[in-house]
Amino acid sequence: QVQLVESGGGLVQAGGSLKLLCAASGRTFSISAMGWFRQAPGKEREFVAVISRSGSSTYYADSVKGRFTISRDNPKNTVYLQMNSLKPEDTAVYYCAASFRTTVSGTPRRRNDYDYWGQGTQVTVSS
Repeated sequence: QVQLVESGGGLVQAGGSLKLLCAASGRTFSISAMGWFRQAPGKEREFVAVISRSGSSTYYADSVKGRFTISRDNPKNTVYLQMNSLKPEDTAVYYCAASFRTTVSGTPRRRNDYDYWGQGTQVTVSS
């Protein structure tokens, strides 16, 4: 079992920044990739960013590329999402996810590739 707890969400004006944090506990030695997803009201949960086990590989959704940065600190079992130049369309509940699976790319992007999810943290960007 793995427990994931997100923090760092909040209300920010357009153009501002937030940094999300996801702390993992439990069987963290089994975690491979870690990702961030988001879900806006009335929409499906969508992929945002992923980082490989070592941290050497990352991948981003086109909508956030160049504005968001994912990173991880393995000794602290923590993954971060630095979000800059925020837009109202970034408003959503952001979820951290952990994968136990080994994939070719090391950076899975499908919801079904992830085994554990956090409860989510709300990010609201005002215009």
